[in-house]
Amino acid sequence: MATAADYKAKGNAALVAKNFSEAIENYSKAIDLDGTNHVFYSNRSAAYLSKNDAVNALEDANSCIGLKPDFPKGYSRKGAALHALKRYNDSIAAFEDGLEKFPGDQGLTNGLDSVNKEKDGPPPSAGGGGMMGGLFGPDMMAKIALDPKLRGYMSDPDFMAKLNKLQSDPNSLGTMLSDPRMMEVFQVILGQQGMQMKTGDEFREEQEAKQGSTGTPSPPPAAVPEEPEPMEEDVSDLSSEELKINEDKKSAVEAKLKGNDLYKSKKFDEALAAYNEAIALDPSNMTFINNKAAVYFSSKKYDECIAACNEAVEVGQANRAPFEDRAKALTRAAKAYQKKGDLTTAIEMCRKSQLEHFEKATERLMKTMELEKRKADKLAYQDDDKAEEAKQDGNTHFRNKDFGKAVNSYEEAVKRAPKNATIRNNLAAALCKIMDFNGAKREIEVAIDLDEKYVKAWARKGDIEVLMKENHKAMESFKKGLSLDPSNATCKEGLRKVTAMINYGSANMTEEERKERAAHGMADPQIQAILQDPVINQVLRDFQENPNAANQAMMDPSVRAKIEKLIAAGVLQTG
Repeated sequence: MATAADYKAKGNAALVAKNFSEAIENYSKAIDLDGTNHVFYSNRSAAYLSKNDAVNALEDANSCIGLKPDFPKGYSRKGAALHALKRYNDSIAAFEDGLEKFPGDQGLTNGLDSVNKEKDGPPPSAGGGGMMGGLFGPDMMAKIALDPKLRGYMSDPDFMAKLNKLQSDPNSLGTMLSDPRMMEVFQVILGQQGMQMKTGDEFREEQEAKQGSTGTPSPPPAAVPEEPEPMEEDVSDLSSEELKINEDKKSAVEAKLKGNDLYKSKKFDEALAAYNEAIALDPSNMTFINNKAAVYFSSKKYDECIAACNEAVEVGQANRAPFEDRAKALTRAAKAYQKKGDLTTAIEMCRKSQLEHFEKATERLMKTMELEKRKADKLAYQDDDKAEEAKQDGNTHFRNKDFGKAVNSYEEAVKRAPKNATIRNNLAAALCKIMDFNGAKREIEVAIDLDEKYVKAWARKGDIEVLMKENHKAMESFKKGLSLDPSNATCKEGLRKVTAMINYGSANMTEEERKERAAHGMADPQIQAILQDPVINQVLRDFQENPNAANQAMMDPSVRAKIEKLIAAGVLQTG
């Protein structure tokens, strides 16, 4: 598993190779792993500026200063980014702010001189030098400072004097090309402008080859490091205490990696010891504390997990850790609360996590918790005694013909005892009184699902279906009730009435009324299914073409029941 230091090293190599996008990507990965290291932001700012993205360069420069106000490069990065954005006054203020803290710093001094010259001088297009003026504009110093080899020349006062003269008078370049260092600057700047010229390294190699063949000595250049200088913190300005902090941070990462391996092996006690070691070395990194929380969660020590997550968030906020890391800790705390059965707090922790950093997985987790909570709340609300009280209130209102209040009381009773079929039956009766037949049918069907042998519910269902002009269904409901209790008076009377209604309707309805009744019946899925039955279709044809065959088919109870249902629905006319 790569560490933040590994990604920083890859970023440095990419920046030296002028692969700016790759450098930015690697510095970003380093920041994701350790958002408290100011050097990562400083290096990424340099990469953004090299890619001509001054806006992001400025943002990273500000982050760098926020993390370590006593780091001079942070102010150099900020001043250079503001300079590139042509915000001259802000750029000057940034350089001066840095010089106030670090008097005499060469990078800050050069940057300030550069921005002052551009601000006070004529526009590059208006000044002398034409194209040359554009090449040696105000961002020349920044470009040189970003080149690992050219940067070494900036410590030479003679070299800096030539650069300053070149900026003020670009036409003086011809008098300076005898200095190989100035030729290198010229070649590098042309390359950065997109012109197909030799790079600084290629030019240096060519110059060395020429010197070897001619034997002509060249002026000694300023000392240049043999290896490209990495884009990292200049530790020479750090105190012994600061150097120790840096070393401790590296050791902390190693301890964390050791803890990760132990955690994967389910050696939880050893993993905790490793993470505690990492925390002791670098208490500003919330990742180590969050890893401890993961161990506690896997060990089912949910209180310890929650405490560790809260501590991790506090440390992360104090040290400006990435929002993603803070969100991860809050989500883990939410899962721990869920395991404890505290869904209210768990949902709240998920919401806090989403405010830090939105994740679809956390959103799904929160919705699942909300569903669990609704179910738990319903279960906790159930109380048979209170359900009986509400039911009696409903009965009183029903007898007093205050049907609206009766409905409210019965609905409260249903919430208290959702599996009580009798309460559902009473609610259906009250809903019929306020003309809510669909609601009444829904409740009575639930009652029957709860108790299929509840004869009163079948009788109530038949009454409701009569009111809804579904006579064929009403006949079935009454017959079902009678099959359970052949002596039930309500079902007997209901069946007699609905049969009379069907017979009376068939004989006395107008043609328009018959069509309306048939259309109503045809809308019933059960009727549609019967009409699609090939056996029934053949019987219907036989009534017209072969009555004897039809009469023979009617001896089959199932066929007879289906034909009677068509007649009851008004789809099949008799007489």
